Amino acid sequence: MAWWCWARVWDPRPHRLTVLLEQRQGFRRARPRPEEPPAVAAAAEARPGPPPLRRSLCPPPPPRAGRPSPRRLVKPLLFAVGFTGSAFGSAAIWQYESLKSRVQTYFEGARADWLDKIRPQKRGDFRKQVNSWWNNLTEGQRTVTGIIAANVFVFCLWRLPGMRRVMFTYFTSDPSSKALCSPMLLSTFSHFSLFHMAANMYVLWSFSSSIVSLLGCEQFIAVYLSAGVISTFVSYVAKMATGRFEPSLGASGAIMTVLAAVCTKMPEAKLAIIFLPMFTFTAGSALKAIIAFDTAGLALGWRLFDHAAHLGGALFGMWYVTYGHELIWKNREPLVKAWHEMRTKNTGKGGGGRSN
Repeated sequence: MAWWCWARVWDPRPHRLTVLLEQRQGFRRARPRPEEPPAVAAAAEARPGPPPLRRSLCPPPPPRAGRPSPRRLVKPLLFAVGFTGSAFGSAAIWQYESLKSRVQTYFEGARADWLDKIRPQKRGDFRKQVNSWWNNLTEGQRTVTGIIAANVFVFCLWRLPGMRRVMFTYFTSDPSSKALCSPMLLSTFSHFSLFHMAANMYVLWSFSSSIVSLLGCEQFIAVYLSAGVISTFVSYVAKMATGRFEPSLGASGAIMTVLAAVCTKMPEAKLAIIFLPMFTFTAGSALKAIIAFDTAGLALGWRLFDHAAHLGGALFGMWYVTYGHELIWKNREPLVKAWHEMRTKNTGKGGGGRSN
């Protein structure tokens, strides 16, 4: 889940430890220290000590200066619209190329299967075991494997002290930060806590087969990436409205889109909590409870989760499977046709050049 990153600011003045070395001269008494004025002593006693350290799912953020102007939302809005359009356009072209490649390699695949049958099998071959494990996965599980690997890689980058400044700048989202657009996507793959990442990736893995069978591999990738950007933009708007400028990170916004899409299309499906498998509930009831929880958290100012990003992702998932699929994905034919004509024209020119 996308957790709020916060920490109290310590006193920046360094603590000095002064060591006075006095040489003994017989039985001479040490010179008494001057007493502090009563006002200074009272102020020192009343001054609060440093706050106790708190373990957090996010590292303490660097200090932010001032409240940003609402005009800073214009650039993220344009980026969200442009990135979403590019994601779905690229997914449509990817699907076209994938189908074309499958047709061209059909007989090659059949020949490879035939050779595997007549070729003597090696026992204990690690590569063959990996291939067997990979082939036993569903299409959805194979699709999200790359996403999970990217999240693990970014999690390892957080462990490098030299990368902290870069990670704060580009892998946490905050409308008051120097970088605005790139963190909208990169923070979707960013987790500082192992528990945070494990929980998000478990939910993604659990719903991967359902969402990919519902949308297909290419469309799912476009929806997932767009959901991360859109949910972050909703978080930007909420932070600007409430004045709480704390950086957020995590894949919860995109995963909420996946969960909401599956629960909207299959509201009667039975779900259960991993630690309490004996208690089951319908997907529709789970979606209503999650939306109610995040709505209350946003209204009451709860700061553990980024409730605005959760709501943005859930609403986008519900909208897409209800209306967006018809408006966006089913109208991709002109783009695919233009791409096909461009590919055919370029292939013709290349063929003519080789024939001469």
